[in-house]
Amino acid sequence: MKSRSFFNLLGTVVILLLLSGAGGLYWILSDSPIGLIGGGVTSRPLGSQFISKNAPLMGSLLVNPQRLESLSQLIASPQNRRQTGQQLQDLEKTLLANTGLNYQKEIQPWLGEEITFAVNALDFDRNPDNGATPGYLLVVQTKDSNRAKEFLGANYSKQALSGKYDLVFETYKGVNLIYQRPVSPAPNSRLLASGIVGDYVIFANDMKVLREAINNLQVPDLNLENSPAYQSALATITEPRIGIFYGNIPGLSAWLGKASLPENPRVSQSAAVGLTIKSEGLVAQTALLGVQGQENSPPILSSPVSALSYISDRSYLVAGSKDLNQFWTKIQQGLETNSPLQIALNEVLTRIQTPLGLDIPQEVFGWVTGEYGLALSPTSDPTIPDWVFIAEKVSPEADKGIAHLDELAQKQGYTVAKLPLGNTTVTAWTKLSTTDKDGKATLNTIVKGVHTSKDKYEIFASSVEAIDSSLSSAASIVDSKKFQQAISALPMDNDGYFYIDWREFKPVIEKRIPVVQVLEFAIKPLFNNLRSLTISSQGSENSVRSGRIFFNLGVPQK
Repeated sequence: MKSRSFFNLLGTVVILLLLSGAGGLYWILSDSPIGLIGGGVTSRPLGSQFISKNAPLMGSLLVNPQRLESLSQLIASPQNRRQTGQQLQDLEKTLLANTGLNYQKEIQPWLGEEITFAVNALDFDRNPDNGATPGYLLVVQTKDSNRAKEFLGANYSKQALSGKYDLVFETYKGVNLIYQRPVSPAPNSRLLASGIVGDYVIFANDMKVLREAINNLQVPDLNLENSPAYQSALATITEPRIGIFYGNIPGLSAWLGKASLPENPRVSQSAAVGLTIKSEGLVAQTALLGVQGQENSPPILSSPVSALSYISDRSYLVAGSKDLNQFWTKIQQGLETNSPLQIALNEVLTRIQTPLGLDIPQEVFGWVTGEYGLALSPTSDPTIPDWVFIAEKVSPEADKGIAHLDELAQKQGYTVAKLPLGNTTVTAWTKLSTTDKDGKATLNTIVKGVHTSKDKYEIFASSVEAIDSSLSSAASIVDSKKFQQAISALPMDNDGYFYIDWREFKPVIEKRIPVVQVLEFAIKPLFNNLRSLTISSQGSENSVRSGRIFFNLGVPQK
């Protein structure tokens, strides 16, 4: 097996184990006798001492995989235990495929309580002739250093006996290092290097990366653990957790784009995520740094906005909050010009507004200063959902803004007409067209959109059926048990909710974004049990914006 593929495979261990923990622990109950200390541990990854303070990405599992496996087997109901065991066995096979390693016999006996993986550098050799060559680092805590040494010796000896590699030993700053050197080096071939430092086994895809890791440990100012941004981010993640991710956003963007340098090196933005076990699934605590102009911004809500009462419980994507204009302004001010987040956000907005012929921030956001709600719901065509948008009319500019949307519809060739709908009058944007079928002409009416006033809100929808459901449905999303369950693990004081009913939304997004299917396969244990996904923000303090993401993995409620 090539050393690069072996190391890259090892590098996926952290992310997959974190997410497989979600799949294996979705039935954990709040009254569990063990409960992993109420959600996880409070320790921080000590492996960060080996990682560069400029590293694009770090991910740490802070609980021994065996503890997760034992806990899942103990907590699972009898009918689920076999399925749980099979999922974990499948995961082990996937992680160690083509390595020739046996997890139970060769790794588990010496594996400790922490596994940390990092993209330590975007281009560790700085050689323009071979493009970007990222440096990867894997730091594994050991509970038995002697067994760890035996594992390394046996594995390297096996590689040497294959006749493809020579073993090279080196002492660097008091640390014994070993790496395999190809007998017949291929162009741009990489080496698998490793060493044991105290209670940690460290792996790298090149000796330069391994030496830098040791330098980082011995010179604290160089490592991530002592980075002010890293410390600020983790200070906001106070709940017990089973894992932590940290990313330098410009560096992460460059790594994903296979670039040697960030597009704008002056941009300083980073994010941290802590994964905590809850009664119905996992909560990701998030912290975003580098949010300019938002040093202190407390949450604006203490309960879901009333606008959500006009959204049907059939909806599979729902967003609700207050003051859309201010929200957009904060985003524009908080993200530095041409930063990766701003570029991505503007691209999404362009895709939405171009087909509509709208400048959404100018012509919609500006007058939506009260509550708002947005939802997608299923239609007879699973690839084309209905949408509903509710806006509270508190701004003096609201009526002008609504009238302007009618004018834009007319300019695009639509007829703006008042139509009765039950006891309500709605305004519809329609256009007539003809089709020829079997020699007979048929007149069709195309509805671009419909809107009407209800109480203090203006309700917009993509069809007559959608707005009728919004006006007449007694079953609203905010009162449904599935939505209440989806927000149960999130703080009541927040800036609103973004909710996805994954089981219903999955067919839609898979058809529109095929890469989602690839992601599902990579983290199958999570997606197999995912019921819903809910995101909320809890404001900002000292330029750190906090949020929560709840992966609802519990039994669905009707």
